[in-house]
Formats: sequence, C-alpha cells, structure tokens
Amino acid sequence: MNERYIVSDPEIMMGKPIIAGTRITVELILEKLSSGESVEQIIQEHPHLTDEAIKAALAFAAKALKADIIYPSEKRI
Repeated sequence: MNERYIVSDPEIMMGKPIIAGTRITVELILEKLSSGESVEQIIQEHPHLTDEAIKAALAFAAKALKADIIYPSEKRI
C-alpha cells in the first residue's frame, strides 16, 4: 500500500519521503498529528490528501522505525 502513496525523489523536497503527486512530506504529516491536528483537519488544509494517504504515511514511519537502528537518547538524572 505504501508504494502507491509514498515516494522519494532526490529532486523533490531533498529526497524526503512524500505523498505521491504532492510536496507534502511524511515528516509534516507526523508533525501535524503529533501536535494534535486531526486527520480531518489535515485533509481540510490539504484537500488533495486522503485518509488512505495519511494512513500510508503512518505505516511508512512505523516500518522505518522497525529498522535495526539504535536511537540514542539523553541520559536523565
């Protein structure tokens, strides 16, 4: 499903993963959702997006985080 919605092209948005046919990055969608915007609000702001495209962005991000990479965090006292 992601392959249909999520693409990456070095000529568009510096190669960041975007929603196909747009310049809207997966990163932007995640930022909007994490700041409390609803899917409906995002679609209202960007009418060419669909619910399926936003779900594909979330699935893409989840898959990317499953990679065998260690994400260092700051020590907490």
